[in-house]
Amino acid sequence: MKIIAFNGSPRKNGNTAILLNKVLEGAASQGAETEVIHLYDLNYKGCISCFSCRLKNRQSYGKCAVNDDLTAIFKAVEKSDSIILGSPIYMGSLTGEMKSFLERLLYPLFDAENLSTLFKKKIVTGFIYTMGVNEIQIKEFGYEQRLSDIEITMQLIFGTFESLIVTDTYQYDDYSKYVIPASVNPAEKSKRRKEVFPKDCQKAFEMGERFAKQTNII
Repeated sequence: MKIIAFNGSPRKNGNTAILLNKVLEGAASQGAETEVIHLYDLNYKGCISCFSCRLKNRQSYGKCAVNDDLTAIFKAVEKSDSIILGSPIYMGSLTGEMKSFLERLLYPLFDAENLSTLFKKKIVTGFIYTMGVNEIQIKEFGYEQRLSDIEITMQLIFGTFESLIVTDTYQYDDYSKYVIPASVNPAEKSKRRKEVFPKDCQKAFEMGERFAKQTNII
């Protein structure tokens, strides 16, 4: 079985990347072959609205016709048994690279005529979100609704979906160097990093274990 992680963070060793690697460690512990792809290493843009993927009786139907670094990635997704995506939340949403990736990945696979999927099999999918806000602010800022739209589409296209939301993350090695909101307490951030983030990593590891086991069932 093959599980691919897509890192939508510009950081290769940041919170999102650490959690994605924990997912892959969990999957590998169950015998899965794993790979991580850093989206910021790739050269691509979002959907250009050419609608080639919607042309009737064409080879491009159901596929993104743009030829760039995502072309090979989409073929890898077709061959995979599971994919896990990860993104920090910037300005209340996914990173630009992740949103562009999802536009290109999901839209061609949506069967507009039957409100179904053109993906030829079911695979296990998931998303890890990392953010500086806390659990209360998630609801106050309306994050749940924004993220649920993505999740509904992922489940429709691929069949199985699970998410992990990691809040109140540690963002700077030295908070004294940066201008930060008055509400942010660096000492509390550091404490949470030491006490809570390891638990988040364990949840990610267990997610990977589940993904590998579910993949064997599907």
